[in-house]
Amino acid sequence: MSCPAASAAAIVSLQTIGCPGMDAYLRPLSLDAALAMLAATPGCQPLAGGTDVFPARAGAEVWLNRDPRPLLDLSGVAALAGIGETPAGWRIGALATWAQLCATPLPAAFDGLKQAAHQVGGAQVQNRGTLVGNLCNASPAADGVPPLLTLGARVELTGPAGARTLPLANFLLGNRRTALGPGELATAILIPPPAANARSGFLKLGARSHLVISIAMAAGLFTMEAGIIRDARLAIGACAATAQRLPLAEAALLDAPPDPARLLPGHLASLTPIDDVRASAAYRRHAALVLLRRLVERLA
Repeated sequence: MSCPAASAAAIVSLQTIGCPGMDAYLRPLSLDAALAMLAATPGCQPLAGGTDVFPARAGAEVWLNRDPRPLLDLSGVAALAGIGETPAGWRIGALATWAQLCATPLPAAFDGLKQAAHQVGGAQVQNRGTLVGNLCNASPAADGVPPLLTLGARVELTGPAGARTLPLANFLLGNRRTALGPGELATAILIPPPAANARSGFLKLGARSHLVISIAMAAGLFTMEAGIIRDARLAIGACAATAQRLPLAEAALLDAPPDPARLLPGHLASLTPIDDVRASAAYRRHAALVLLRRLVERLA
């Protein structure tokens, strides 16, 4: 297969193999080659860990709804790998997996994100699935989103015009919708340096303890001085089209000792949970408040 609009470097790095159920498989070896292939192959689907992409394609095949889009396999792009500290904070590359996150020494502010990582599928999924892929899948129940919101994460997008960054809350537009522009790839998660004394946590409610889609989940990050909360960040997932911070709940906890009773139902008014096979909207709203209160107790 050829990519007429791709650069020479992109063509050299192209490996195409036949695969039943899709028209082409592209595997660039550099970010420039990946962007060239993306531009030259309209509609191709980026692939990192594949833990969302392959089940979705297999499910479509069962119903004779073949997905013909070529796959753009990014696993050979070394520039997208790794988790590291930079002068501006921490960078989590698009190929960094949940297992790599858990194995990387990180400040205590990342404990909540690591706790979420331990509950993303099983060991096989954690070894293949990526944090950036979790964001691009844009599920309302994506486990990584609430703790990343409390960390002030931004998403790095790279495309024909270069790189830009968006706050995570602006990147996620709704159920399965993101702000990725034409020809862009999500290349990293950027996290500013957390306070040295910040502490964080994550709680998830499902029909069982593991290998389950969330009914509700909560993430929190506190910075405390002499037992007083000076910075509070709280986020809830699976209770709206996207996970969201709760500014009213955060304000209720500031400049006081940790006290779960300060959190009230009205602080969750911005949530818009749904009724589905896992839980009713009313139960989700109640569960979110219970999780937040338990999280305050834990972080205290």
